[in-house]
Amino acid sequence: MAINTYLTDKGLLLRQGTIVDATIIHAPSSTKNAAKARDPEVHQTRKGQQWYFGMKAHIGVDVESGLTHTVTTTAANVADVADVAEVAELLHGKEKTVYADAGYIGAEKRAPKRGRKWYVAAKRGKIKAMPEGELKEATKYLEYIKAAVRSKVEHPFRVIKRQFGYQKVRFKGLAKNTAQIQTLFALGNLWMMRRTLLTLAGEVRP
Repeated sequence: MAINTYLTDKGLLLRQGTIVDATIIHAPSSTKNAAKARDPEVHQTRKGQQWYFGMKAHIGVDVESGLTHTVTTTAANVADVADVAEVAELLHGKEKTVYADAGYIGAEKRAPKRGRKWYVAAKRGKIKAMPEGELKEATKYLEYIKAAVRSKVEHPFRVIKRQFGYQKVRFKGLAKNTAQIQTLFALGNLWMMRRTLLTLAGEVRP
């Protein structure tokens, strides 16, 4: 997209590593409309003890800058295995490292590339089951480091949901909503880099 090309030219989108993640975007569940029906292209899903109706936004985020370089969407009810399958669409191909949470275990098999390193979080239960000792402590520290890197992926989500107020989809159908979501993440990149861009333009005010 044009905005990401502009940010790359400014040296702000480095593309050395990618963090992948997904978030649920709610959709109106009411059938009080002209069609007397919910949007057939979005679905219900359960996360923890709560049910959600909507779609998922999957993003690939630059490790260094925290900027979003790729956005795809699916219905909210895609299983974890489908999230893993979506990873190949979220990588631009030049990254040397990929970070993801435990829901993406096995993703490296979907997007294999020689020399690329994957840092996928281990499941908490697996670490908890380890015997106490140096190995467990070292593993916990490694997971802490991976989590610190992955935390950057939450910033774009926060911008579109909090700063832009995008809590629910605006249209029916994945195509229209995908176009809007991709635009919002692109604008979110500009919002996140606004001070840096003003500095480069020599327009920063005290």
